[in-house]
Amino acid sequence: MNLVVYVSNADSQEICVLGFDATRAELTLRQRVPLPGAVMPLALSPDRSRLYAALRSEPFCVASLRIDPRDGSLSLLGTSPLPDSMANIATDRSGRHLFAASYGGDCLSVGSIGADGVAGPATRSLATGRHAHAALTDPSNRYLFVTTLGSDEVMQWRFDAATGALTPNTPPVFKARALSGPRHLVFHPDGRYAYLLGELDATVEVLAFDAAGGTLAALQTVPTLPSDFSGKPWAADLHVTPDGRFLYTSERNSSTLAAFAIDGASGRLSAIGHVATQTQPRGFRIEPRGRFLFVAGQLSNRVGVHAIDGASGALTAVSSCAVGSNPNWVECVELA
Repeated sequence: MNLVVYVSNADSQEICVLGFDATRAELTLRQRVPLPGAVMPLALSPDRSRLYAALRSEPFCVASLRIDPRDGSLSLLGTSPLPDSMANIATDRSGRHLFAASYGGDCLSVGSIGADGVAGPATRSLATGRHAHAALTDPSNRYLFVTTLGSDEVMQWRFDAATGALTPNTPPVFKARALSGPRHLVFHPDGRYAYLLGELDATVEVLAFDAAGGTLAALQTVPTLPSDFSGKPWAADLHVTPDGRFLYTSERNSSTLAAFAIDGASGRLSAIGHVATQTQPRGFRIEPRGRFLFVAGQLSNRVGVHAIDGASGALTAVSSCAVGSNPNWVECVELA
């Protein structure tokens, strides 16, 4: 396994490039890439040749970086302006368009990505519900979903990948549970289900996805907090293993990861358990083979490595690596 892990560090204004030794389950710092601002959300191009980073301090912009196919090192290709501080960025599945969601600006921007893989300036900005948090296209690339944490909704758009145009779907929103604070959305690998993380109540909503109509419908709600935790929920991230068997979430105030088994027939979740992780875990990522999970601790300034038990889905903390200040987002690429 020739795996490289990328971690954005907001306060030290850099991306750390880490090599991973799967035999020893250890990360090693290879490169620090300084950027001209508080670097936070990251996104990979579909072909894994480019990394995009949004800078959330003024002047707001997106940085495009080339991933060296030999060793995974990064080189800056350029920056382009964004209309606001963006909580999340994502490419469409063709790699030709970049979406960015603004929590403070209540908007979604759309920009083109050139043939050279460089993201251009945002070409349009659309009003959203309150506190837009993330944008994600469905597996067919015909629909776009935008979580709005302050409105307890997921906006449902029709997406034209040829032009980048968006039009409201019918209905235009999926109504999440009141005061749940929809934050991040992920699709199951088979495309029949999606999972929605509520930041404010630390729950996961299991959603049925109508692939023909591009709409979501609620199936199940499960808590992600440990049963003995009595503080304020502050959920951060969620991901599904590549084989679609397990789902994990991170919660910042309990500093835990929650693990769930996914029923292959219904998409429903059953709890596996919780494990302690890095202090105030925010973003995390599961590597492409589904054997390890990497999580950024915003207050520990480290990235933790957890081994995933392939049979049970249980997590085991195995190592950690110091990175920059306020690490918050993780991406990884397996090199050829």
